[in-house]
Amino acid sequence: MTTFKLVLEYDGTHYSGWQRQLNAPTIQATLEDALASIAQTRLTVVGAGRTDAGVHALGQVVSFRTDRGLSRREWLRALNARLPADISALSVDEVPDEFHARYSATGKLYEYHVMNRSERAALLRERAWTVYHPLNIAAMTEAAASLLGTHDFSSFETAPTDNENPHCRLQQVDVRRDGHLVVLSFYADRFLKQMVRSLVGTLVEIGRGKRTAADMRAVLEARSRPAAGRTAPAHGLYLVRVDYGDTPLPHAT
Repeated sequence: MTTFKLVLEYDGTHYSGWQRQLNAPTIQATLEDALASIAQTRLTVVGAGRTDAGVHALGQVVSFRTDRGLSRREWLRALNARLPADISALSVDEVPDEFHARYSATGKLYEYHVMNRSERAALLRERAWTVYHPLNIAAMTEAAASLLGTHDFSSFETAPTDNENPHCRLQQVDVRRDGHLVVLSFYADRFLKQMVRSLVGTLVEIGRGKRTAADMRAVLEARSRPAAGRTAPAHGLYLVRVDYGDTPLPHAT
């Protein structure tokens, strides 16, 4: 049996998230069906992140094991011939047997896209959250800085969850504007359930002046979900990259 590491890009608009479900299309189910048609047997895949319904990925990492004797290039070509147009296999590599897409990960980079203008978005309506009120980027940046480091992020974890460890080490939080698009980047060793979307919802409230930048510290220390802002819509979120082992910088490349 050979263990493979697969990197996927996908548009999550028409899927009910990553994890296989009964009577609902998911990324995992679609991928496993494609692999089954190649390997002529059912294969189970493990994803680095269980993205929610509507969430997109630029670099989702998947691991699977098989005895099907295909080269990396053959796997890549066969997968892309069978996957739908909104899912693309970017690379396939052989890895050591102990590799696990989820548990071997040492860091993940997420981005959240906000369209900030007074008119609705036509082209990015399913790829960015439109916020019609002006956002104070300086206040959002100041608030984001208080999140850096290792903290209990319970205030930004939605229920229900079986997670027993609320501590994460957030190494990067950037807020930048590119015209009408505001991009928020988060890099950490791990993330809680809907943590990024909850952070974004709170930062947007600060950007709109509903909270002050100094309020973010109190929200973090409250360790209670009601203390934070709304959970931002799923369609603005992107899993950009998953790292394994040492990496020099958390920033996107």
